[in-house]
Amino acid sequence: MSKSITIRVAEETYERYAERAKAEGTTVTALVTEAVERDPRLSDPASLLRAAEWARQHAAEFAAHFPDEEPPASRSGGRAA
Repeated sequence: MSKSITIRVAEETYERYAERAKAEGTTVTALVTEAVERDPRLSDPASLLRAAEWARQHAAEFAAHFPDEEPPASRSGGRAA
């Protein structure tokens, strides 16, 4: 069974969501629901640990394919992947 919630957003925020929903052929409600469901703060801790481990395992591959996206060593505590 689904539950309803009511939120208030700025008019500009709603308009952006409405435009995006129309472009994607969906509804504002569907976009907001998708965003809430993807929020990592609402995930179970085990899934967050699995995601962090996956990211750690693939860090070198990411760095090789996207060198311009690599953070400076000082931001990652000086550790190399």
